[in-house]
Amino acid sequence: MVIALMCLFPYFYLLFFYYDIEGEMRRSIVINMVMSIGAFFATVVIIPVASKYVLRRNMFGYDINKKGSPQGSIKVPEALGLVTGVVYLVVAILFQHFNFTSDSVWLVEYNAALGSICFMLFLGFVDDVLDIPWRIKLFLPSIAALPLLMAYAGHTTIVIPKPLHSYLGIQVLDLGWIYKLYMFLLAVFCTNSINIHAGINGLEVGQTIVISSAILIHNLMQIGISPEADYKQAHAFSIYLIQPFVGASLGLLSYNWYPSSVFVGDTFTYFAGMTMAVVGILGHFSETLLLFFLPQVLNFLYSCPQLFKIVPCPRHRLPSYDPQTQVLTGSRDMNLVNLFLRLFGRCSELSLCIKLLAFQALSCAFCFGLRYVMTGWYK
Repeated sequence: MVIALMCLFPYFYLLFFYYDIEGEMRRSIVINMVMSIGAFFATVVIIPVASKYVLRRNMFGYDINKKGSPQGSIKVPEALGLVTGVVYLVVAILFQHFNFTSDSVWLVEYNAALGSICFMLFLGFVDDVLDIPWRIKLFLPSIAALPLLMAYAGHTTIVIPKPLHSYLGIQVLDLGWIYKLYMFLLAVFCTNSINIHAGINGLEVGQTIVISSAILIHNLMQIGISPEADYKQAHAFSIYLIQPFVGASLGLLSYNWYPSSVFVGDTFTYFAGMTMAVVGILGHFSETLLLFFLPQVLNFLYSCPQLFKIVPCPRHRLPSYDPQTQVLTGSRDMNLVNLFLRLFGRCSELSLCIKLLAFQALSCAFCFGLRYVMTGWYK
């Protein structure tokens, strides 16, 4: 929780002390923030109740990273990401009462975004219940992205990097349907990349909170420096969608942090990935979003030989646990979790999670630094 608050501190500073944001927009952001705090408390209250019902339906798992210890024999309720998703959707829908009118130009895309997120939440829960094969899992986000793609009415142009202007003779290129294909692939990647960068207590929720904090900071910086009203509104729109997600996810993290008393399931990883993809697409900063996803990109590329069966791939690509010393040892499986253990040595599950989240935060900081250096030269 301390790590999460550290990531959010720059956002609060920029919002309340640094940027002079137009009154109506600031009011909407603050109302959304208050509702997001409500989402946090609602999630904290509901999860223990939902856990009992989940256990009654025999939806539980055992913590493989504690196998051989007393904690490894405890039944841990699964798929509690469902609570986070439902709370998020309720808050996001209620927020429309405070910010959108029936003729608002943003209302269609806002509801389409919620439709895609809700669809992905449902499919993630179906996966947790039915244990869908991996090859089919890859295509679930493509179904959930359809409402957003069909309702998207924004631009399909890209700004050509300045060094290429003299070679191409144009500054802006309209990609048409290719841009929508790119949005489709981005949604598929974001959703699956969160799902495969997982396996230890707190990692799935922790990484999404770090990325979401970076998204909030980026949006606020763009609102603060841009003179264009439509550009500001796009980033404010992104804030309205991501703040409640952070609030609800923090509530889930309080139970999923080491030692975890609930598992988030594919329900949460799919829901989280789609939420961030939607925010990046509708906020028009998909390039920056991919930079925030740098650890997930590296994990995906490193995992490709196993994901595509070039190298044998076990069901759980987890490190081995020593119950005597209570530390994890990296296996030869190809993911960042095991790579960190092989590079930096054996450590506890808590220490490993903190290292991976620190790497996520440093990657986001690198993204901000890169944008600062490239501004005015690249675009």
